[in-house]
Amino acid sequence: MVQSNQVIEHGVVQRRLKLGLVGLGVGTSMALPEILSLQDRYEIVAGADVNPRVVEAFRSQFPNATGYDSVEKLVADPDIEVVWIGTPNQFHAAHCMAAVEHGKNVVVVKPMTTTMEEAALLVEAEEKYGVKVIAGYSAALSPVFRAMRRVILSGQIGELRAMHSVAHTDWMTMPRNPDEVDPSIGGGLIYRQGPNQMDTVRVIGGAIRSVRAFVGQWMPERPCPGYYTALIQFESGVSCTLVYNGYGYFLTSELVPWGTTTGLFGMYNPEQRGEVRRALRKGDMDEANLKDMQRIGGSQVKGTVEQSNAKRAWIPHHLGIFVVNCERGDVRQSAHGLYVYSDDGLEDIPVEGANSLGGAELDELYDAIVHGAPIYHDARWGMATLEAVLAIMDSARLDREVRLSHQVSLPDTYF
Repeated sequence: MVQSNQVIEHGVVQRRLKLGLVGLGVGTSMALPEILSLQDRYEIVAGADVNPRVVEAFRSQFPNATGYDSVEKLVADPDIEVVWIGTPNQFHAAHCMAAVEHGKNVVVVKPMTTTMEEAALLVEAEEKYGVKVIAGYSAALSPVFRAMRRVILSGQIGELRAMHSVAHTDWMTMPRNPDEVDPSIGGGLIYRQGPNQMDTVRVIGGAIRSVRAFVGQWMPERPCPGYYTALIQFESGVSCTLVYNGYGYFLTSELVPWGTTTGLFGMYNPEQRGEVRRALRKGDMDEANLKDMQRIGGSQVKGTVEQSNAKRAWIPHHLGIFVVNCERGDVRQSAHGLYVYSDDGLEDIPVEGANSLGGAELDELYDAIVHGAPIYHDARWGMATLEAVLAIMDSARLDREVRLSHQVSLPDTYF
């Protein structure tokens, strides 16, 4: 007889893991379509948030699940096997530790923690309690970058020599809570978007040796940098440049024929972004209400299971335009896969699931728990990413190159 936590797939009974969602805000609402597309592997049994409206909306959407008003109550639930942590950055470490200490496996959205000390404690806890932690919800986990690395490993266009990622978004004009733009507690564009670029270049290039960076804080209404540029050197000798501008005037999403000028989440066109900036300058923008509208149950929540499974075209948002230079060719993203430039011309290689976000880490965790597969994006991976992101800020503040010491690389078996 098939149990409630099992499904039949291709004639085989498959176990479903019981998942609890911690933090029912914007990030979780965006990830929800991908999470729901994995209903053959996961069953959402609980959700927790400090916002009563959001908890009630969660209960309405998932009537068979339990809604909690605190993280502590959710992680104490003995039925839950996996916890998705999507709370504000400053709480990631404490909430991860609470889950791990209760024997729960964890997926935590970027950044894993906000300090290296917190990251080190989580690395120790992962081993001490024998659970699995994945530092996720990063663009780098997209299957397209595994495919990109496979192209390089094949040797068909020679050795990897350099990488470049340029992103222009409207991150700074989106509705923000005060903590989201406070770098002293892990807020701001660098903490929140730096991992997308750093994770990706680490997937392709391996361990980073050093970072030299500059930051720009050009918007008085936002007390955090909205721009950075970094020169990265890898232990292999590969070099890399990163640029991120979140002020929302020009968008890299305009650079592809199928792109858009409406920015992140498709909220604002260029004229509307101008109105937002003027409202921020006057101090009369109701950001708290606008933000709440994007949480679970809010009027601006977008995305369905059908949309998550659709063959959506990639648009250069958070990662921007990412180009890999090899000895005898280049590689970059196409609408549904990769463009490979070589002496034989241009080839467009399709990649299944190239544009999903949120599903890959849950698949990785499921395979590790149920099938004994290795975990690649574990707490040590998250710690290495955090170190590289912090180096952007440290390098700019100290006006010098910063050497890194906690880097790890992905084995070829991952690809």
